[in-house]
Amino acid sequence: MIKNYNINDISFDISSFALQAMLYEVACFPSPGLVSVVSTGAHNDMDHYTFIDSSCSLIKYLGLCCQGGFSDNSPKEILKECRYLGIEAEESMFNKTGGVNTHKGMLFLMGICCIAVGKAIHDNKSFNDIQGIIKEMCHDIVEKELYSLKKYIKDYNSIEEMCQKSELSYGEKLFLLYNMEGIRGEAGRGLPIVFQFALDFYKENEDLSKNDRLIHTLIGIMQYSEDSNILHRHSVETLKEMQEKAKRILKIGGMKTKEGREAIENLDRDFSKRRISPGGSADLLAVTVFFDLVEKYMSEKKF
Repeated sequence: MIKNYNINDISFDISSFALQAMLYEVACFPSPGLVSVVSTGAHNDMDHYTFIDSSCSLIKYLGLCCQGGFSDNSPKEILKECRYLGIEAEESMFNKTGGVNTHKGMLFLMGICCIAVGKAIHDNKSFNDIQGIIKEMCHDIVEKELYSLKKYIKDYNSIEEMCQKSELSYGEKLFLLYNMEGIRGEAGRGLPIVFQFALDFYKENEDLSKNDRLIHTLIGIMQYSEDSNILHRHSVETLKEMQEKAKRILKIGGMKTKEGREAIENLDRDFSKRRISPGGSADLLAVTVFFDLVEKYMSEKKF
């Protein structure tokens, strides 16, 4: 069955920025423990081409998410209406990658970001209003999707047993085990790591090459990120280790100094060997690049 869609030029433009940002993220090196053009990092089931395949499978749905924002409905209503797009996009991703989860977290983040940009432009709002739209869209998502899980704990002998026997997502299990809200909490707060830190940090380092600027910003994000990928595969201690090492690397200059670059290369070797992959931080890097492109676009188009 062939489906017909109504989609405007702006939605095509915005979704192209989303694709560009996702491809930028997987292109840079050395990204500690992450897949890049020269390394599979901590992974043995995916490579750079897997990410290209996955990214291209999502472009249609991200464009439709942006188009969904062109509505008089509230951000919360629009998110509810666009839920089916996320389900279809996830299915498309898994079909393309042979069942490998490359972009599930990225899809959630980039989807709500595309909706928010479309809504801002539709409502004649400025770029600075986008964070508020995301907050309005997602402010109760943690309460509805995470805190509501606690009422089922009584059906099990322990939280650990519930996590083992019930069909919960990684994020849901991490909330029950560690009380960490993960990317849902970050979205509910309006992506503060991106809007209060990473965007400015990325702009401040535009004197670096594209590759070095991306890696430098990734390290900056890692010092603050409650990375659910690391929590799921490792522990709170490993997460704290990542944050502290990122802070130390920035203190010695990051990608701006020889010492900092060597430290990042060493961290990449260490994380790859120990199978530590800060995928949540990588998602936030892509979102940062996306919003940098969107801000310039909205300024040039005078939205």
